[in-house]
Amino acid sequence: MERRTRREFLKAVGLAASGGAISVFAGCAGAGRAQRGRERRPNIVVIISDDMGYADLGCYGCKDIATPNIDSIARNGVRFTNSYVSCPVCSPTRAGLATGRYQQRFGHEFNTGPPPGGLAENVGLPLTELTIADVLKSAGYATGAVGKWHLGMAPHFHPFKRGYDEFFGFLHGGHSYIDPGLGTFNPILRGTEPVDEKEYITDAFSREAVAFIERRHKETFFLYLAYNAVHTPMEGPPRYKDSFRDIADPKRRVYAGMLTAMDEGVGKVLAKLNERGIEKDTLLFFINDNGGPTGANGSNNGLLRGNKGTMFEGGIRVPFVIQWPGRLTGGQVYEHPVISLDILPTAAAAAGAKPPGDRKIDGVDLLPFLTGNKKSRPHETLFWRAGQNHAVRKGDWKLVQTGGEGGLFDLASDIGESKDLSKERPEVREDLEKTFAQWNSHTAEPIWTLQRAAPKTTKKRTKKT
Repeated sequence: MERRTRREFLKAVGLAASGGAISVFAGCAGAGRAQRGRERRPNIVVIISDDMGYADLGCYGCKDIATPNIDSIARNGVRFTNSYVSCPVCSPTRAGLATGRYQQRFGHEFNTGPPPGGLAENVGLPLTELTIADVLKSAGYATGAVGKWHLGMAPHFHPFKRGYDEFFGFLHGGHSYIDPGLGTFNPILRGTEPVDEKEYITDAFSREAVAFIERRHKETFFLYLAYNAVHTPMEGPPRYKDSFRDIADPKRRVYAGMLTAMDEGVGKVLAKLNERGIEKDTLLFFINDNGGPTGANGSNNGLLRGNKGTMFEGGIRVPFVIQWPGRLTGGQVYEHPVISLDILPTAAAAAGAKPPGDRKIDGVDLLPFLTGNKKSRPHETLFWRAGQNHAVRKGDWKLVQTGGEGGLFDLASDIGESKDLSKERPEVREDLEKTFAQWNSHTAEPIWTLQRAAPKTTKKRTKKT
């Protein structure tokens, strides 16, 4: 399909845009008003951590760093034990989460890079894609984004162009925690204007998230809070300079301070929801964006093999907890596989909104599964691809090819992917290979590769779905 402007695309598929708000479905906003007449629609908060290890939360077994606030989400809601993201690195995962679609369907397969390539007009979440903010804004939600964007640096990829009313954060994939970045290509922005931020950046993001809730608590709102903690550079909060002396690894000592600051920030968000009496009416998600890069930041992936950038479990299986005290029973542990793509359809269903119906949505609404109305698995099969690296999980079987390594693994008995069963179960391997090939045939070629801009038009494998 030819690349068109966002407005041209919306017009072509019969969607309207006016006053900056996008009507995702004719009648969607009306449906939202009808829903409000029956019961209060929940506020929706999505919190993302960056490069955290799978075993770095107390509720996932961490012993050396306390995370009481994030753990409270699991205690008051649901903890997933087979939870995944759609890519083992940052930007593609965010593109999948934002759209509810495998990002390979629209060519957002690799990280966006810094300038000059990262400022190319085609390096970012394609304008043909609609986001979770678009969907919820069309349903009458006030929308705000705080933190790391990493979905394109060119002006037409700015959060204001992707469904958000407010933005405080930075556009590139990484940032100092103590330097506001003024005069660089990647400053801290309020809206579109650089600001000379004085606070430790994790604390600043928590402050802005709390302020958004305070401003919007009388409305129905969607808040996207994307911390860059605990991504490098390793710059802990000054207040924790002499803390965590019982941790032997100096890198992990700094990591502990960075993680603790984020947990405190999550606590402030939860406290503000409680203060304003809207905690029970808020559906809140907390998820990490990929596996921990253990050597780079001192994170811990526990029993999982591999780390960030690989298709082993250590690269794609992540902590994921949600709460909605007014709807979901607390203390649940959900063991069937789920994926970050599920956040958009789950949020849309809770809001009485609908994802766009002119394209394939790969995520599913998790609410019927979490309330017991559906007993089946949300997903029988999950897929991953980043260049030549790929994986597929079908039931408890997983086929991996990553960095010249790989094999067939039974995750039910071998979560560490230590025993390749390709020779013992060739029929299973063949079935998974065929399953992946069939899915792969419905994806697009990457728009750019290895952080370098590609030509504006690319050959598609098949017609876009």
